[in-house]
Amino acid sequence: MFVLVPALLGLKGNLEMTLASRISTLANLGSIDTPKEQWRMAFGNVCLLQCQSLVLGLIASVFASVVGWIREGELNVHNILLLSSSSLVTASAASFLLGSITIFVVVFSRKININPDNIAAPIAASLGDVVTLALLSFISRFIFSRSGEYVWVEGAVLIALLCSIPFWAILSYRNMYTRHVLYSGWIPIISAVVISSGGGYILNFAVARFKEIAACQPVINGVGGNLVAVQACRISTYLHQKALPGSLEPGELCVSPFVAWLGKSAHARTCRILITIAIPGHLIFITCVHFLKSTYTPLTTEFLVFYMIAALLQVAILLYMAHCFVHWLWKWGFDPDDAAIPYLTAFGDLLGTGFLLVAFLALDAVGP
Repeated sequence: MFVLVPALLGLKGNLEMTLASRISTLANLGSIDTPKEQWRMAFGNVCLLQCQSLVLGLIASVFASVVGWIREGELNVHNILLLSSSSLVTASAASFLLGSITIFVVVFSRKININPDNIAAPIAASLGDVVTLALLSFISRFIFSRSGEYVWVEGAVLIALLCSIPFWAILSYRNMYTRHVLYSGWIPIISAVVISSGGGYILNFAVARFKEIAACQPVINGVGGNLVAVQACRISTYLHQKALPGSLEPGELCVSPFVAWLGKSAHARTCRILITIAIPGHLIFITCVHFLKSTYTPLTTEFLVFYMIAALLQVAILLYMAHCFVHWLWKWGFDPDDAAIPYLTAFGDLLGTGFLLVAFLALDAVGP
């Protein structure tokens, strides 16, 4: 179960954030201003989420089972069925709940003239982990408690959900808003999990030496991921509004970091705002972690300096990567709404964990 949780959370988080980016762009383009189009969009995306979440939930459970087999040297069929059924039920329930909330947030934001690019992806990311963990805990306990009395429960649940995948896929294919995602939305999400696993290996190495780093890692990666998701959503919406796929103005594809951070464009202004927001955000969150975690490193001046350098470096690099990567995807005919956020948040996990380890090493080098 401990192996399943990170993989499932990573997959689910990317599904919800790409959904938020995709429908935020539709909202800003005015494509879903009528109730009829809103319902059509909502139905198609809920069906797509069910299809994607069940497939990815199966992948996460297979991965967890293989890791458990390698570690323990034996296959426990009961544990595999419990993992798989719990993963799929959780993925399906969480997708329906979180997808509905995300769609509501975007539609409501549009109605009150708030840009959904600024709020939909962070809300989806923030709620995703909490809701998925709570559902996984409840569902796995429920299935486990019934499996002793009804040994067929796990297998029946698993077979029923697997058989429903073609049904959701057909409904998604027939919907104009989701047909293209059914083909193009898989590789970025699965690739992102592979990239994020690099951050997991760094964390495993780091925790062996600095136990306190485990409390900081979700903060630095969570803040960085949310901020880069906002920037990616905004740039993607801008490109959908101003340019045709594959066409860019000269010099837009890849600019220098200083132009991306300090230039006069709207993207550069947003970049500066997001970096500024990161400073009080990190200070607030790391202070909360300090008081909630009794074994946590004291909030010394040295710690805050090294931590903030690591955090701001991560955010600055991610925002520059967002500028280049979203434009690159657009230039080559890919929809950034479907591909940008999974890769960017995955690299954010890798960078954040790596910089955090360097910060702790530097703190250790300067002494107590």
